[in-house]
Amino acid sequence: MNVLAVVPAFHEAGRVADVVRGVREHVACLVVDDGSDDGTAEAAEAAGAEVVRHDVNRGKGAALKTGFAYAEEHQWDGVITLDADGQHDPASIPAFLAAAEQGADVVVGRREDWAERGMPWLRRMTNHVTSAVVGRLGRCRVADSQCGYRYISVKAWSAACPETSSYDAESEILIRAGRMGLRITEVPVRTIYGDQESKIRPVRDTVRFVRLAVRYTFRWL
Repeated sequence: MNVLAVVPAFHEAGRVADVVRGVREHVACLVVDDGSDDGTAEAAEAAGAEVVRHDVNRGKGAALKTGFAYAEEHQWDGVITLDADGQHDPASIPAFLAAAEQGADVVVGRREDWAERGMPWLRRMTNHVTSAVVGRLGRCRVADSQCGYRYISVKAWSAACPETSSYDAESEILIRAGRMGLRITEVPVRTIYGDQESKIRPVRDTVRFVRLAVRYTFRWL
């Protein structure tokens, strides 16, 4: 199986090189620089990644779409997505590859050590609620729908490609894939919480999630 890692990145010049080096121990790496002006692209290239750049910041969903378009154009079978801030441990990549080899269309990382590794209590509760909503709308069971550490086959992405372009795209792809009957599984992953600054904007992104949930309450796909 031919698998590429896609790493959306925005203003991560200080961390992305370590991520790229860790990823390249397992699979090839593409960094999608989403409009950074701090040297993110240069740091990623120096560490050995292929880099595609957006001229302006378009959002994580848009960066993922660019990454999957690259993967399809270059005939990769599947994509592992992970963040550029070092939160996702590349050592978990073999678990995703094993699940993909067993026939999964989508494999979602499940963070089982949230409290021990420093995820704030409010964020944990929010993740539980959003995961319940996504699972209900997608008619599938997903314990950690907000984890961006995933494997998605290129065929599955093409079939269930999200319409949204920000963080809500990660929820939308699960809803669409679940409704299409694609095989969704989970693997436990280790997360590393340090001094990373979340790029999620609580009010704006909550509104986007609510709009997404309402939209899929009243439509099929």
